[in-house]
Amino acid sequence: MALHAPVLVLKDSLKRETGAKVHQANIHTAKAVADIIRTTLGPRSMLKMLLDAGGGIVVTNDGNAILREIDIAHPAAKSMIELSRTQDEEVGDGTTSVIVLAGEMLHVAQAFIDKNYHPTVIFRAYTKALDDAIAVLDKIAMPVDVNDRGAMLGLVKSSIGTKFTGQFGDLIADLAIDATTTAGVDLGQGMREVDIKKYIKVEKLPGGQLEDSRVLKGVMINKDVVAPGKMRRKIVNPRIILLDCPVEYKKGENQTNAELMKEEDWQVLLEMEEEYIKSLCAQILKFKPDLVITEKGLSDLAIHYLSKTGVSAIRRLRKTDNNRIAKACGAVIVNRPEELQESDVGTGAGLFEVKKIGDEFFAFIVDCKDPKACTVLLRGASKDVLNEVERNLQDAMSVARNILKNPKLLPGGGATELTVSATLKQKSSSVEGVEKWPYEAAALAFEAIPRTLAQNCGLNVIRIMTQLQGKHANGENAWVGIDGRSGDIVDMKERKIWDSYSVKAQTFKTAIEAACMLLRIDDIVSGIKKKQAPGASAPKQPQIETEGDADNEQMIPE
Repeated sequence: MALHAPVLVLKDSLKRETGAKVHQANIHTAKAVADIIRTTLGPRSMLKMLLDAGGGIVVTNDGNAILREIDIAHPAAKSMIELSRTQDEEVGDGTTSVIVLAGEMLHVAQAFIDKNYHPTVIFRAYTKALDDAIAVLDKIAMPVDVNDRGAMLGLVKSSIGTKFTGQFGDLIADLAIDATTTAGVDLGQGMREVDIKKYIKVEKLPGGQLEDSRVLKGVMINKDVVAPGKMRRKIVNPRIILLDCPVEYKKGENQTNAELMKEEDWQVLLEMEEEYIKSLCAQILKFKPDLVITEKGLSDLAIHYLSKTGVSAIRRLRKTDNNRIAKACGAVIVNRPEELQESDVGTGAGLFEVKKIGDEFFAFIVDCKDPKACTVLLRGASKDVLNEVERNLQDAMSVARNILKNPKLLPGGGATELTVSATLKQKSSSVEGVEKWPYEAAALAFEAIPRTLAQNCGLNVIRIMTQLQGKHANGENAWVGIDGRSGDIVDMKERKIWDSYSVKAQTFKTAIEAACMLLRIDDIVSGIKKKQAPGASAPKQPQIETEGDADNEQMIPE
């Protein structure tokens, strides 16, 4: 046993050295990802011009949109990029903040890794800091009345004030609030749910002014009626039937052969087809509809029967659009015409109209009585502008949705982070043991957000941060932060620079938990088979990659 002991010690020390190298590689990589988008934080932030895979150009300062286009081989970098996507899907805003904060949390941990602190110690300290930070948020949060349009407008405006559309004033904020309040559904007990992806459609039409953008109380689809000369293109208070089945002769499930013995049989076959379609149309026309919309096909004969009775029809509609129309006008999507009932007919729409915009026809089902779905029509000078406006609008709608779900406000302009940082610094003196120093480092890491904000405003960072730390030192002035436009230190309540509680809490949780996860990685093991020379034998064990190999391009499949 004595003979083997030195070998075991040597292996263990090698393992520790490999782990330290991997930690350093992960921290450097995470910091690099954070530095890529650091300049996009705040109202004076820079835009990034990206060349996407298709050769197109994207101009944006949305953190998630930038990171989505970046192709990085390092697994730690991929993990960081996923944070931004998680944040975007969960709360829709704070995609840049979460990366900057996670990068800073890892950066301050590097000093402890170098001093051979075990990652579990840092992990425990960070988890404790997160719990205390959420407690501070609960303490300084201010409730907001969701029916107070002014307060809602102020909050949404401050969330998109850092974006490209901030220059257009209240326009995007108004669109976001109108859309989310229209599509909101009361769940009872004061709870309200808004499904942005399903029931709010953003239609972008190049041309016109951005000021021409509006929220339609209903649905707009890129379709025309199937027989333009014979069917009405404008109907007031239409009765709408929505179908999820074809109104044409049923084709065989598999390849079908029909053997006809004499010429008259062919005529009988055609008559059977006609009778079938006629009966389908009769079942639909029994309910006196003005508009029939189906997701499937509509035969020429069915069009003839429908147009003869003055019914307009639209075919081959997307399922998502059909669902939105159902929510807007109160109709029920029917799978078989014979199952139609009077209650399935939608009578909530005020107007059906087909308009030509540019070279294309668009059908509008608008002026609905109580729509639970809507369309936001965006106009603008070019596709690039419209794409960026859409990204900003998605963020604004997400913030409005978060407020409807959790109506609490926190100060923006870095004030929240400074308050959390000051409180954690005070609490660090009561933390016992070796966890005290990582806890204190986590408190300092929160200052990365206001510091980055000051940098992007072109201010004297040291002077501004010293002044802010002085104001927040005693736990008072929780609402004092940086006005990103003027660079002044002001009360956030006066300037109406607010953040949503949901966004801030999610940012802190995602950033710290991700930093802890990356710190606990001590090996990067390649799970990808490398290309081998013919005749070479396969490796017996998984290959442990060191820092130098971690970004090796051979790891990525062709």
